Amino acid sequence: MKSHVYLLYGEESYLIQENKNKIIEKTLSKEDQEFNISQYDLEEVPIEDVVTDAETFPFLGEKKIVIAYNPVFLKAKPDKLSFEHDVDSLLQYVNEPAGHTVLIIIAQYEKLDERKKMFKQLKKQGEVISCQPVKEWDIDKWIKTIADELHIVIPEDIYELFSSEIGTNLMALRSEMEKLALNVGEGGVVTRELAEQLLSHSAEASGLKLVDAVMERDLNRAIRLYKDLEKLNEEPIALTALLASQFRIISQAKVLKQKGYAQNQMRNYIKAHPYVIKMALKRERFFTQGELNHIMDQLAETDHVLKQGKMEKSLAFELLLYRLIQVKKHA
Repeated sequence: MKSHVYLLYGEESYLIQENKNKIIEKTLSKEDQEFNISQYDLEEVPIEDVVTDAETFPFLGEKKIVIAYNPVFLKAKPDKLSFEHDVDSLLQYVNEPAGHTVLIIIAQYEKLDERKKMFKQLKKQGEVISCQPVKEWDIDKWIKTIADELHIVIPEDIYELFSSEIGTNLMALRSEMEKLALNVGEGGVVTRELAEQLLSHSAEASGLKLVDAVMERDLNRAIRLYKDLEKLNEEPIALTALLASQFRIISQAKVLKQKGYAQNQMRNYIKAHPYVIKMALKRERFFTQGELNHIMDQLAETDHVLKQGKMEKSLAFELLLYRLIQVKKHA
């Protein structure tokens, strides 16, 4: 990383934090970091003030870092602010950045308008780093990477536990693995028992458990799981979408299995982590295709009811669970 201007963009907080820290460590010593880093929120401060700071010599030392968050002017539809950014001042600066300053612009947005002159100039004269959410099929690589950084050993046969319980949120994954590292110590091995005991449960994991409760026709367990999720402020609309996603994968796995596809071949058609496909294949045998189609219809109907506000949300979701469990199994 030798550029004087960086743009970090995307919604994955962990990757933004990691890249920002790497740039800081390569630019400043530990001692200089205390005095030579300034940070601005571009929803509150105009970009020309940031440029002025970037052009000013460091208070102590030879280098300084200026970090600017929320560059709304890079979005397709910029947010309205109480002031206007002088984007031309930034364009001029990017063309001739100060040699004593590293400017880091952080845009934690899903997407930017890459057609804008400012984005193109940042890409041409600086370094643009995408920090988008990790795909499910890449999470194993991150488990290994973070485990190595923390100097702990996580056996590959329990990777799926992390995938199912935490999902693809790298910040949450790092936090959970740090918790495990404190328990096992440097060089320690994380056992399945310890991981099951200490890992915080994600909505995705609870969604899989809801699928299991439906599969086992256990209404009491399904309602109990829902109440637990309700305490975590999980919305019925989101949970309905989560169930729909799980049952859609189960349905796809069933169809592909009937066509003779092996589990590893299914990844080309089902964009999900291998563990999710593996679990879908275990679950699909409990449903006929007709039952799965009926379940998807019920989920679509409930989604419509929830979004139209035709019924109290909690009641609508509990009624959905009842209906799913009443689907008769013919296989």
